[in-house]
Amino acid sequence: MRDEAAKRVELVFSLFDANGNGVIDSDDFDLMTGRVLEAAAASDDGAKAAIRAAFRRYWTTLATELDANGDGVITVDEFRPFVLDPERFGPTIAEFAEALSALGDPDGDGLIERPLFVSLMTAIGFEEANIHALFDAFGPDTEDRITVATWAAGIRDYYAPDMAGIPGDQLVGARAV
Repeated sequence: MRDEAAKRVELVFSLFDANGNGVIDSDDFDLMTGRVLEAAAASDDGAKAAIRAAFRRYWTTLATELDANGDGVITVDEFRPFVLDPERFGPTIAEFAEALSALGDPDGDGLIERPLFVSLMTAIGFEEANIHALFDAFGPDTEDRITVATWAAGIRDYYAPDMAGIPGDQLVGARAV
């Protein structure tokens, strides 16, 4: 695993531990889902249902694949070596990427405006300065928008263990993990 990917793993663990108790459990995914849905108030019911399902699948996949001792929680030691495994998590990440990026496009024009992008990423827990750096790295158009496809691809790249120098690396810039 590349060093950049290892830093992304550490950040993801800290974000998924939404209640800050040092482990990831189903309550963390409920908290994060609620925050994201609140930020996506303008999205339609289908997009909201898709992100709920994506978060649920994400938790189910983590619990199934990583909860080595069956205690219902994922420790950082259980999480770290496996979460970037494309064979184990590729389909889950793809579903999440499609659902989250679609949530950012409530008017269905294929474009995501910066304010909603920032709101959704803040709801997940990323630092605002890093969110803006990521959005800029995606190369927004003159009206400060990115495409849904660009964001979905960026999410998939974020979870790739062999990727470095990607826009998603902006998310680990200023935050100590």
